[in-house]
Formats: sequence, structure tokens, C-alpha cells
Amino acid sequence: MIDKTRLSLIALASCLLATPVLAQSVNLYTTREPALLNPVVEAFTKDTGIKVNTVFLKDGLEERIKAEGANSPADVMIMVDAAQMISAANAGVTQPIKSAAIDKIVPAQLRDPQDNWVTLTKRARIVVVSKDRVQQDAITYEDLADPKWKGKFCIRGGQHPYNNALFATYLARNGAEKTEAWLKALKANTARKPGGGDREVARDIQSGLCDIAVINTYYIGLMSTAANEQKGWFEAIKPLKTTFANGGTHVNISGAAIAKHAPNRENAVKLIEYMLGDKAQTIYADGNFEFPVNPDVKESAAVKLLGKVNVDTTPLTEIGKNRKAAADLVDKVGFDN
Repeated sequence: MIDKTRLSLIALASCLLATPVLAQSVNLYTTREPALLNPVVEAFTKDTGIKVNTVFLKDGLEERIKAEGANSPADVMIMVDAAQMISAANAGVTQPIKSAAIDKIVPAQLRDPQDNWVTLTKRARIVVVSKDRVQQDAITYEDLADPKWKGKFCIRGGQHPYNNALFATYLARNGAEKTEAWLKALKANTARKPGGGDREVARDIQSGLCDIAVINTYYIGLMSTAANEQKGWFEAIKPLKTTFANGGTHVNISGAAIAKHAPNRENAVKLIEYMLGDKAQTIYADGNFEFPVNPDVKESAAVKLLGKVNVDTTPLTEIGKNRKAAADLVDKVGFDN
């Protein structure tokens, strides 16, 4: 016969087993929009039981972590540009991400050589043309300098980070003399003063102001689903297969890093690994028509709309090193004047 003491112990043990373990957590700092990150963050919590405490910042992420110092609660940083990732690593606010799974998924040129950051998604900067007035289907970035485009080329400002990264890649591949000549030829071909945004170049193609322009791929996707005049801008353009001569397509990234003083480092690695998995890559990439970095994800919205992208092999770190020199060349040729 079981005595009352044993019954009490059994009852206590049953209660303990039925009580959920206190939730683990990870702290995320990001400059990405909540609408893009929340779906994948919620999926991570549902699948792992790890709560994500997210701080959304428009800018100043690196500066905030510096100011917080060793007491910073930040575990993971997710940013929207390779230059931001490189800057954070150079500022000493990151630590190496040690993960065989990550190394297997992400190509070397899309990771920091010391593993201080890793690419999560890609966005390509490509050429679009008038669907009605231009017949070709492929082009090189070098071909934008062809005089046949004189008075027909539109582009946003040369100092904008999107163009700065493209110009820095050209510089890394071709050197200063050729890059300066290329920039002069691009400026000579412009139909208007460089400026506005990427959507506006599509608008200007529709209006007939220009026949050819440079645009980030996700703007094409976003315009394709628009419920206003931007749908017409999308319908007026044709994306071209765009590469460097003897190279691939220029891409920029969204990326992740682990904060130097991350209090939940193990969960930080788990979050980044999860975001590179098949399920999360589809959720996260499709939110902004970006390209997954995981090669096993083949049915993303961007791929369905634009096809696969053959990423240029110029390391993102080399692009980062050439950004200042590229910006100086833009000023030297008076690109934005």
C-alpha cells in the first residue's frame, strides 16, 4: 500500500514534469523593417521554443552597441547592406560565428574571411530596358558605356550606397583608370541628372524619357505586386541578364553577425542557422523579393519572377575596401552634377 508521503512525492514530480521549462531567449538588433523580419522570427520561436527579443533601429545600430559596451544585451545583429556588416566587424563589435552548417550553405565570397558576418539574402543590381523599344535580353555592366545609349540612360545618384557598391565592384575588378573612363561614359549617356529612386527609373522608362536603367531586383518584385501606378511601371520594363564581362551579377546582401558580448551566444548561432534553413529562407527572402543564399531553395518569389542569379565572385570585403575610392571617382567625374 502506498503511503501518503509517497503519493505526495509522485504528485509533486508530476507537477514539475507538466510545468514548462522557462523559455530561452535571444536578443536581436536590426535595421530591417519589422514586416520583413517578424514572420521568420515568429517561425523560429514556434519551431525552437526560443523567444526573440527584437530591437528595430532605423540606423545607428553599430553606434548603439558600442555605447552599450560589455553590458550590451545584443546577441545577433541583422543589417541590410554589406558595408554595414563590414563596418561592424572593423569596429570590433562582432565575434566569429563558428558553424559547420553555415559554412556549408554560404559561399566564401558571401562571408567574412574571419567569420564575423554571414549573408542571409541577396539582391542583385541589374539592368532593365523598355519592353517595347529595346530588343536585347542580356547585357554587361561594361556595355552601359556604349554610346548607343546616349541620352537614353537613367540612374539614381552615383553616391547612393546601391550605386557606390556597384561602382566599387567595377573598381575592384578593373582598376581606377578604367573605372574613371567608364563612369565618364555612363554620365555622358544619361537622359537626365542622376537622382531619384530605383522605382523612378522604371517610371521614366514608361514615360519614354529613357530606354535603359539600373535597378535593384527587389524593386521589380515589389512593383509587380503593386496596386497603383507602379504596376504600370513594372509592365513597361524588361529585366536583362546582367553580368560583368567574364564575371557574374553584382549583388548586395542582408547579413547577420553575433555581437561581441552576446549573453546568449548559443541561441544566437541557432537563430542564424535557422534563418539559413529552407523554410526560413523562403519566408525571409519572399518578404522583400530577395534571393535566398541557400542553394537548395529554388522556388522563391524572386527566382520565379527573375530567374536565378549567377553571383559575381568578387568578395564583398574587396567591394567594401573600394567604396571610398569609388565615391571619390564619382566626385572626380562630376557624375551627379
